Amino acid sequence: MTPAPIAVALDAPDLETAARWAALVTPHVSTVKVGLELYLRYGPDVIASVRGASGVQVFLDLKLHDIPNTVAGATRAVARLRPAFLTVHAAGGPAMIRAAVEAAPHTQIAAVTVLTSLTDADLAAVGLAGPAEDAVRRLAALSVGAGARALVCSPNEVAAVRAEVGPGITLITPGVRPPGADSQDQARVATPEQALADGADLLVIGRPITGSADPGAAAAGIAASLRRTSHPV
Repeated sequence: MTPAPIAVALDAPDLETAARWAALVTPHVSTVKVGLELYLRYGPDVIASVRGASGVQVFLDLKLHDIPNTVAGATRAVARLRPAFLTVHAAGGPAMIRAAVEAAPHTQIAAVTVLTSLTDADLAAVGLAGPAEDAVRRLAALSVGAGARALVCSPNEVAAVRAEVGPGITLITPGVRPPGADSQDQARVATPEQALADGADLLVIGRPITGSADPGAAAAGIAASLRRTSHPV
């Protein structure tokens, strides 16, 4: 059975927990995501630990944002770990994005457009012209023009981004919550089914899976729901 297009966010308190969660969910999902906190705490060892023997795709979510030369060096440093995806902030500009793309030819550089925690009021406060959908579309076009082959945007903007960049670009959507789940610190959210219907390719889901009593069963349940939606009886 083909794993579901889900990246489980392994925001674990320690390496052992992250590896256990990864082992439980990898029969059901295509990807596991390692974030900044886990990577800074354990370094490159975390990638091998969560990848295990399954060969699951690893999404390294470091959101690099610095001058092009520094980002190129950081990207080269982690490219040897062969993550499937590595995030950079689109707001770093085209030269920075291009530097990351050139430094990691075997990794999809995923440009983060506007964080899902930000509202239109937040954008105005930091001086980014909104509303959020307009800002996301501008940053998406800029990123693809600079060579990014993947984009990170909230489910609310995924349809507009797909229309903007066309096919062939991987759209990754955090802020995905199954029906009835708490939105927590995410401001712009949608259900997994809706995000896929709108054009997402990979859904980032964390606490609704890892916060459950049985992460494997939670991942299997969401995966089954997506298959039913894609192939209704």
